[in-house]
Amino acid sequence: MTSVSNLVTQALRVAIAIAGLMVLLGASIAAAADDPGLAKRFEELSKNGNSTCSAKFTESIATMPAMSRIKGSCCSPMELKRYTEQTQGLTKYRDIVIIPQDPYDIPAATARQAASYYDLKLSGDEQKAYDYAMANSNEKGPCCCQCWRWKVYGGLAKYLIHEHGFSGKQIVDVWNLSDGCGGDG
Repeated sequence: MTSVSNLVTQALRVAIAIAGLMVLLGASIAAAADDPGLAKRFEELSKNGNSTCSAKFTESIATMPAMSRIKGSCCSPMELKRYTEQTQGLTKYRDIVIIPQDPYDIPAATARQAASYYDLKLSGDEQKAYDYAMANSNEKGPCCCQCWRWKVYGGLAKYLIHEHGFSGKQIVDVWNLSDGCGGDG
């Protein structure tokens, strides 16, 4: 009798966990559904991106017209749930214009500006904040590979640490929200 009771209890726990996940997933989908513009942007960016991890693409950013945009994911397909979380999460940084508000739609001029800080030498404490972010971000750096995003978001981090006093934890938050590799993050 006890083993049946244990099985029922375990089954109930699994059902509650699944229901909880469905509520969370539903909230993200509902948020996208509540914002038809977001769903439309997702559709456009996920199907018409120009971003790649190649060295040639990285080099091309320097000559892109300032108003051109770097769009889409570079490694894996975009996912609506994650895209919704990212764009909603990045709104807390909207007062710092160099932080792209959409990690899958970045003006070339912003990418160039952020990348220009990549070689900035940080002070000892500033470097500790950067090193913390490298060790603790989801990708263990600004991106999953050393492509254009690595340089752009690495430069962005140095700028934010040096000019805005960001901590390593804040850089981790920016990098994790700005992950443009695609997938579920």
